[in-house]
Amino acid sequence: MKTFPQPPDLDAATSVGMSDGETDIGRLEMRVTPLLAALVLASTAIVAPLNSTVAGGIQFGPVENQPKRKPQRKPAPPPPTPAEIAPEPAFEDTAPAARPPARQAAPAAETHTPTQRQSGVMRRVSTKGLPPPPAPRNCKNTGTFSAWMRDFRKEAEELGISRRTISDALDGITLDEGVIRRDRRQGFFSQSFLDFQAKLATNNRVQNGRAQIKRNQATFDRVKKEFGVQASVITGFWALESDFGAGLGNLPILRSLATLAYDCRRGPMFRDELLAALEIIDRGDMRPHEMVGSWAGEIGQTQFLPTRYLEHAVDYDDDGKPDLFKNPTDIIGTTANYMSHLGWRRNEPWLEEVIVPRELPWAEADLSIKHPRSKWAGLGVTRADGSALENDAMPSSLLLPMGRFGPAFLAYQNFDVYLQWNQSLNYAITAAYLATRIDGAPAMRRGRGDIPTLSQDEAKELQRRLVDHGHDVGEIDGIIGAQTRQAVKTMQIKFNLPADSYPTAELLSALRRR
Repeated sequence: MKTFPQPPDLDAATSVGMSDGETDIGRLEMRVTPLLAALVLASTAIVAPLNSTVAGGIQFGPVENQPKRKPQRKPAPPPPTPAEIAPEPAFEDTAPAARPPARQAAPAAETHTPTQRQSGVMRRVSTKGLPPPPAPRNCKNTGTFSAWMRDFRKEAEELGISRRTISDALDGITLDEGVIRRDRRQGFFSQSFLDFQAKLATNNRVQNGRAQIKRNQATFDRVKKEFGVQASVITGFWALESDFGAGLGNLPILRSLATLAYDCRRGPMFRDELLAALEIIDRGDMRPHEMVGSWAGEIGQTQFLPTRYLEHAVDYDDDGKPDLFKNPTDIIGTTANYMSHLGWRRNEPWLEEVIVPRELPWAEADLSIKHPRSKWAGLGVTRADGSALENDAMPSSLLLPMGRFGPAFLAYQNFDVYLQWNQSLNYAITAAYLATRIDGAPAMRRGRGDIPTLSQDEAKELQRRLVDHGHDVGEIDGIIGAQTRQAVKTMQIKFNLPADSYPTAELLSALRRR
């Protein structure tokens, strides 16, 4: 794709040195969990006042693990530092689940797999399946941290972790109340998609992404051949996760993991992550003092939780071990390896901005519905520049993150990988859009004029009225997540309103009259 030059733009969202601020992006990188096919896809609309939490502990994350619990109105909060984007398991405000894509295998001779322990009984970690749902944010811890730590150390030793590693890693660790506060506080996702992407998909990141591609061209060419993942896709994630290493964070990863493993909200998930971190140390990949990062315990410049590191980190330059903190070759190779595992499809697109006509069967705009690209063309959907779409059978979904009046995209099968990296629709669309910008696409259109939004109080009222009509929207909190959006779409159809899954004052008024 032709590259369109962009002027440098040092945006506040890309500033360095913001590593431990207040915003917990529910982790843009949520711990990716490949979405289960059995889950029903909900509508794709993202509502303006999303006070949402991400599903992935964001890791980022997006973001995947075996059915074992392993290893996504007040003024808008300030832009997050990449280090504040942290993992969070699937939650009500996350994207609807997508079918796990078939793996696109890399050539057998070149496929990399993580190093395995040769001794002990440490169980094999997996990054497939959804983590257990988090407990409510107001859950209360019982028992002391020291008592919990004694039990955990015993478990780690029984699982084959050496006593020396346990001592080196855990001696003297104390509870970090600040980490718990960050995990409970989810502010950044309480923004509309347009506001969210404007803070994250900046011109500065576009320019830096292109510069990284030039700087590491040989490695990007190698992973494109081996894994089929485009350079712009990798650099898009790399930019959002850490600004290419400038926003890694400065907290002890082991202390953060121990705190989150003890805490009532997501203890089982982070207990596994802490065990995986000990295995990383035990096999010699890192030493405890080297494990420094974000409050959510993620490793390296593309922010891998320990379980993801164990399964997908590769020593891509063959210097003895993976280094995701400082080695661009390992960072690029590992990220591509992981995306291949998620099912990235070679030589296929992921997201494309489009223009929709004023009239359309809006109920078809749903991530669970894929049509041949030719059908969307027949319905009057065009490219962003007004030219015709290809008249082919490429499967795609129409994605309207802010309803029929906002930006519009065709989401292709590779977009499912973005939703596995991070189930937050805000994050997934932003990351995918940023990759297209790095490839040369122009800035997106903002839609048709002012887009109506509900206040937080109105969103709560909407949820209460949806519940009165028999819908399960999860917690009534003003967070317009997947369950609420699906209920909105159902009621829009019932009231003969445009069924774009985007909550409006028009729908709220209709509910008040019933």
